[in-house]
Amino acid sequence: MNRWLGALLLMLLGASPALADELRPVSIQFEQRDSHGWRVAWKQPLSSPADDRFAVPILPQGCRIVGEPLREMAALAVIGSAEVACSGDVAGGSVGWPRLTGQGDAILRIAPLGRSEQVYRLTAAEPTATIAVRPVAAQVWRSYFVIGVEHILAGWDHLLFVVALVLLVAQAWPVVKAATAFTVAHSLTLAAVTLGFAGLPQRPVEALIALSIVFLAVELAKGGRDTLARRLPWFVAFVFGLLHGFGFAGALHEIGLPEGQVPAALVSFNLGVEAGQLLVILGVLILRAALCRTAPMAEVPALRLATYAIGITSSFWLIERIAG
Repeated sequence: MNRWLGALLLMLLGASPALADELRPVSIQFEQRDSHGWRVAWKQPLSSPADDRFAVPILPQGCRIVGEPLREMAALAVIGSAEVACSGDVAGGSVGWPRLTGQGDAILRIAPLGRSEQVYRLTAAEPTATIAVRPVAAQVWRSYFVIGVEHILAGWDHLLFVVALVLLVAQAWPVVKAATAFTVAHSLTLAAVTLGFAGLPQRPVEALIALSIVFLAVELAKGGRDTLARRLPWFVAFVFGLLHGFGFAGALHEIGLPEGQVPAALVSFNLGVEAGQLLVILGVLILRAALCRTAPMAEVPALRLATYAIGITSSFWLIERIAG
């Protein structure tokens, strides 16, 4: 158990700021212009400003790029586009990305004329997708649900917020209520941003998200004292959830939402986030209960160490994001 606790603490202390709120898959759009003409556009994340990789999506057989692909540099990403000529129907053909490795993934959107838009999540194990004649209705739901789960499990700042909330509240049902309030709040903000009713610059949002984790770490450091976060954890979670929703909106902006299926994508993404949160809550509660049962004297020092780890990590993110 002590080994598990040590691994958790090392994970928290080693959380890379660059991965704090990252949802940066490759984004590919394959859009039909007319009976034979298509356009492919893609956004390829880069690991650093010195990274000069430039890949081109895999296209169906019978399709070829016309002329040279256009290339434009953006912040830690390269944006490419090209006109494509296809002979015959592309249904049954494969579209994908040639350089998916490890945990990397891609979001592929295919927009044929007169047919429903198709959305696929590509992985290193399945780097291509087959264009369907008639896409399955649950396709968008499934893809964006998985994206939501992954964003909680791989988005360090949202993950640390949930972990800190669980450690602060400790009891299962109040934690679930607080996490649900967090989900409801960020769902409202995310929908408002997506539909154009609200918006904030991403840099201050990221700094404020880090500050929300610092706040919970400070509350944890106060021990058993009566505080607002301990009395009304659902209220604190709801208020900060509104803020975290702007972060989710920035992440979804990176991959885009399927035209005509935005509500389905938003709902399934939020359901995925809630499912991911419940997995994290369950894992932390089980770990803490096992620690209390096997080594009760270690609970207080372990909680203190976890508090310091969360506080140091989130403070570092806060300073880095303010400094730019």
